[in-house]
Amino acid sequence: MDEREHVPLLSVRRFEKHINPSGTIQTYIKNSIIKMTHEIIIAGFGGQGVLSMGKILAYSGLMDGKEVSWMPSYGPEQRGGTANVTVILSDERISSPILNEYDIAIILNQPSMDKFESRVKKGGILIYDSYGIHKPLKRDDIDIYSINAMDTATELNMSKTFNMIVLGGLLKIVPMVSLESVMNGLKKTLPERHYKLLPANEEAIRKGMEIIQKT
Repeated sequence: MDEREHVPLLSVRRFEKHINPSGTIQTYIKNSIIKMTHEIIIAGFGGQGVLSMGKILAYSGLMDGKEVSWMPSYGPEQRGGTANVTVILSDERISSPILNEYDIAIILNQPSMDKFESRVKKGGILIYDSYGIHKPLKRDDIDIYSINAMDTATELNMSKTFNMIVLGGLLKIVPMVSLESVMNGLKKTLPERHYKLLPANEEAIRKGMEIIQKT
C-alpha cells in the first residue's frame, strides 16, 4: 500500500545518569520517543486464509493510524499450493514492501517453515501451528510459540475461522493493533451479507489468545 524506501525500527532515547546518596549510578530514560515497526511474514497453504489474515492485519493497522504495507505472494494453484503475505505496520513511513528478514513469522506448513525459519531476525518471534509442522525447529536465538489452531478449530467446529485463531495468538504475544480495530478491519474485508459471522470471528480471536504457548 506504500512503496517508499523502508524505514527500519527506530528507537530514540535520551539517557541521564544520576548518582544517588549511596553512590550508586542510576540511569533514567528522559523524554523517551519510541517508534515501532513490525515486519511480518505469514505463510502456509492456499485456502488457510493466509492472505486474508494479512489483509485484516493491514486494515487494522490503518484503523489504528499506522503506515501499512500488504504484499501477497502465491503460486498458480492458490488452494493447496503455498501462499505467503508480507505485512509491515509502522509508526513511520514505509519505503518498500520487499523484505529479506522479518521480525515475526507465522508459519502454517512445513514448506513455509523450510523457507522462512532462517529469515526471522535474531531475537525475533516465530509462531507455528504444530498440525502442519513435521520437523524440529533449528533456531535457538528467537522466541518460538506454538498454537494448535487447526485442532482447536476442528474441535469447536470453527474451521472457517482457523486464521482468526492464529491472528488471536499473534495479538496475545504482540498486541500491535487493538481488537476493536481488528473487528473494523474484518468489516472491510467481509461482504455485508457475512457480517453475521463477526461474533464467531471475535470468539476465534479470543480463543487464539488463550491457547498460544511458548515452546
